[in-house]
Amino acid sequence: MARDVKSIISKMTLEEKASLCSGASFWDTKPVERVGIPSVMVSDGPHGLRKMNKDGTTVTSVCFPAACATASSFDTDLLEEMGDALGQQCRAQNVSILLGPAMNIKRSPLCGRNFEYISEDPYLSGKIAAAHIRGVQKWNVGTSVKHFAANNQEYFRMSVSSEMDERTLREIYLSGFEIAVKESKPKTMMCSYNQINGVYSAENKKLLTDILRGEWSFDGYVMTDWGAVADRAKGIAAGLDLEMPASGGVNDAKIVEAVKAGTLDEKLLDKAVENMLNVLFDYVDNPHDDAVFDNERDHKKAVKVESECAVLLENNGILPLKKDAKILYVGEYAKVPRYQGGGSSHIQCSRVSNAFDVALEKNRSVDYAKAFPADRDLADDGEIKAAVEKAKCADVVVVFAGLPDVIECEGFDRKNMDLPACQNKLIEEILKVNRNVVVVLHNGAPVVLPWRKDVGAVLEMYLGGQGVGEATDMLLYGEANPCGHLAETFPLRVEDTPCYLSFGGDGITTKYDEGIYVGYRYYEKKNMPVAYAFGHGLSYTTFEISNLVLSSAELKEGGTVTATVDVRNTGKVAGKEVVQFYVADKTKTFGRPVKELKGFKKIYLEPGETKKVSVELDARSLSYYETKINDWYAKSGEYEILAGNSSDNIQTSAKLNFRTERYLPLEIKGDTTFSALLDDPRTAPIFKAYLKENDKGSDDTVIGDMGAAAKEMADAMFQGFPLKSLFSFGMGSREAAEKLIAELKKAVE
Repeated sequence: MARDVKSIISKMTLEEKASLCSGASFWDTKPVERVGIPSVMVSDGPHGLRKMNKDGTTVTSVCFPAACATASSFDTDLLEEMGDALGQQCRAQNVSILLGPAMNIKRSPLCGRNFEYISEDPYLSGKIAAAHIRGVQKWNVGTSVKHFAANNQEYFRMSVSSEMDERTLREIYLSGFEIAVKESKPKTMMCSYNQINGVYSAENKKLLTDILRGEWSFDGYVMTDWGAVADRAKGIAAGLDLEMPASGGVNDAKIVEAVKAGTLDEKLLDKAVENMLNVLFDYVDNPHDDAVFDNERDHKKAVKVESECAVLLENNGILPLKKDAKILYVGEYAKVPRYQGGGSSHIQCSRVSNAFDVALEKNRSVDYAKAFPADRDLADDGEIKAAVEKAKCADVVVVFAGLPDVIECEGFDRKNMDLPACQNKLIEEILKVNRNVVVVLHNGAPVVLPWRKDVGAVLEMYLGGQGVGEATDMLLYGEANPCGHLAETFPLRVEDTPCYLSFGGDGITTKYDEGIYVGYRYYEKKNMPVAYAFGHGLSYTTFEISNLVLSSAELKEGGTVTATVDVRNTGKVAGKEVVQFYVADKTKTFGRPVKELKGFKKIYLEPGETKKVSVELDARSLSYYETKINDWYAKSGEYEILAGNSSDNIQTSAKLNFRTERYLPLEIKGDTTFSALLDDPRTAPIFKAYLKENDKGSDDTVIGDMGAAAKEMADAMFQGFPLKSLFSFGMGSREAAEKLIAELKKAVE
């Protein structure tokens, strides 16, 4: 039976209520034993349990692949399964909240924490996060979705102000959080360190109360990132419930002082306590005695997850490797893989597999050359020369490349997109003596690959968790078929990135001048070539996506339409394909991307097998955030639904006609343009009739019999005429014009 939380709060003193609003230690909440409130523990995640013991040691647990990898699975069932394993580990270790998933948008490949974030696309971020949350919370263990919001760099992350317009904030940086909150109801949210348009997230009422609770109906509690509090009383008033870690009672006293001084309404404090107790008792009162902490079981799951996440970027047929081929593994990552990121998510692993040892265990014909170290950029000419000599005798050379922690880690941003110079040098030297080269990547974000078209294959493992060695072996030798697809674009160079000129800012502000054009939205709008497009991923088989059919050719506001395609495995081995559905606005609305991801599904197919894949679309799928009405809006007109297996490989499409009874505000005044009047269904008939009556052309032209080029020029000029030009160009009398304006105003009331 649910506890009467309000009754418990009514029995608490002001000081006791304030005490619940900060931690008792670095990882524990405060108890109030007098009224039966226990202390509970929270722990870092998101891809493994980083529980700290009382003696300062860390619990040995399983490190699953980081979000850079799991997002590439495009598989919500897989993420829910991984979340379930994490939730069970938390429950078995008496951890009430797992800090994650981390779902800030990958605005730039240089962000040092991108390995922990999901995608450059908010829709994919929201769906992947929602699945992760569902899995963890099956065990009545809460998640803490982070970092809310607009924490897209590490440089001065604790104070910098992320400056952007409302549409950019809503469409790109909030909508993923919105999907996660609405679909999976996370128990907690973690506010970010940074400011948003000059207001700290920890004090941002618009963010924490108006949007999160008011618009999205979030009913859990909001906690800080560790040490993110600025003004504690303002935080309570804004909707910040729990400060972590402990403040030594200093900020608790400030809450008490503010209530006594009348500057903080005690009802707001009561609400914060209520939010926390509802979550706390959901954990305490729903024990799971069946929870088992089993690292060996979960290690096998980690291997499975990674095998579904790796992305085959290039392959000229060299992969999968032949079992009897003489293979040379080069690079220390073959023995010491980089499998997780540095910083707060670092896991004390139960064990870590590496590709070389796994190959030996399976009696593969594999030799090894170190060539370069795993932890730094250090070229040893002797080591490189030895590796090149061995490469001359190998059938295939597999180079294990990647980024060390000193280049990519929480706390600082990358300086460039390059791999360590010693690695590029090695690959170039090996290619001079052996063209059969495969590169396996261990990195948390896109890198420049200058040799990508010269090697036989590139397999992106990302940061694949502690089972990365086994997963790599399975994929290289065809025991598993690569089925990951990129959750981010790989640009050709860092200078091509949307925010290259503004990323990082001056340490005080960072301006999001690129607006909504992040990732593939930017590259497609500029028709800019990239190394690998969003959604790209190869397989050892081939697929055909065809015959996109809509359940209806028309969609009305409030309704839904189902898009269905046929997917066929046209190759010779079984495999999984990721079908991606995009929406393109064809209504000529200004400022829309070429297309946007609005659905995806992964499907398994035997050779020659065909299956149907469907997704459901609604008005929100077509919409952008319209600041004129502070709401999501799609204009009536034509949209195109597209399906393919990457953003640059659309294979089938269909037209959809959308109808809404909502209209944007239109102010009728002297500088209202003819094009605005002709574009609005309420005013277009009136204005067209006026033009025809005054013999100045029909519909949208004032020019009669003249050449096509001159007519086109005149039509373009006509579109930009303001209403006040009616008099200047003799389009009717003043009385007629005044009557027109009155009719137009009435039409838009």
